[in-house]
Amino acid sequence: MKLSWDLQRTLSKVNYQIHTDAIKENLIPPEITKQQSNFVYASEADLLNVALFGLTAKEWRDINPDKKGNISDFAIIEQLVVLSNMESINALLIQQGLPQNDRLTQLNKVAMTQMRSLLDNKAILKKLK
Repeated sequence: MKLSWDLQRTLSKVNYQIHTDAIKENLIPPEITKQQSNFVYASEADLLNVALFGLTAKEWRDINPDKKGNISDFAIIEQLVVLSNMESINALLIQQGLPQNDRLTQLNKVAMTQMRSLLDNKAILKKLK
């Protein structure tokens, strides 16, 4: 079975919901404002961006002012697979109460290991593309 970029992007959105639910349930106190809660969500999204891509959304936009969309809109399918996996893993780490800096370290290791595995395995690459 081949996964198209669009299908993988859709699957990533499913894990995104799991990720945002974990943030809402564990990191956002009910007494903070909508603007403050948006900052928490953005901070967690940037945690994933830094772990996988090595830069925040703002840093990517500053480097790519001519591109519309966000960093994941320009990701290769292997990166989208890893990003989707990282959303689930980060949700679990959030539920376990790990501080953000510890989660970043673990997620970066996951990103490097999974990217290496996907890029080194030609059979998997053919199935994904």
